[in-house]
Amino acid sequence: MSPGSGAHEDAFRRLYAAHFDAVLGFALRRVDRPEDAADVAADTFLVAWRRLAHVPAEPEARPWLYGVARRVLANHRRGDGRRSALGDRLRRELATVAPDPSTDVVQRADVTAAMGRLSGRDQEVLELHLWEGLEPREIAEVLGLTTVVVRPRLSRARARLRALLPEGPEPDGSEPPRNGPAPAGHLPSTPQLTREER
Repeated sequence: MSPGSGAHEDAFRRLYAAHFDAVLGFALRRVDRPEDAADVAADTFLVAWRRLAHVPAEPEARPWLYGVARRVLANHRRGDGRRSALGDRLRRELATVAPDPSTDVVQRADVTAAMGRLSGRDQEVLELHLWEGLEPREIAEVLGLTTVVVRPRLSRARARLRALLPEGPEPDGSEPPRNGPAPAGHLPSTPQLTREER
């Protein structure tokens, strides 16, 4: 049963349908953020796809998947630790060589701090909109939702972010860039809100 064959795909679909919720629940109970659990579940089933011939028959399939998920979790935690250590080192090095663009830094810090106080769901939809420059229709495609769900979710998330930001100059009301978003990992200095959303 080779990967890509019809029999392989059918067997994987049955495995996924029978155990995805259980694997996701396993991960949710062991991580701090729901999005991390989704990553763990996805990586677990990626391993299952590649090693489908090694997945035991029922009822042993679920414990096998839990074992894979446990190893995936361990890898994620090690990766988080390495990224945190690297981030600390880079911040120390940048502090010695980078100038202090005061106003922009303060504004970005305010936005970053406010974003950190939002729920993971609000953060995700705002990051896709503000960082990646995606419109609600595109966000819906990324998240696997409908535009009808995403539009009010984005509007509420923007309102919550605006409420958390310190009082300052009014945004200029210009539309977010459609084809020229801020580089990944960077926020605009102030959230770009349309006039009708104020």
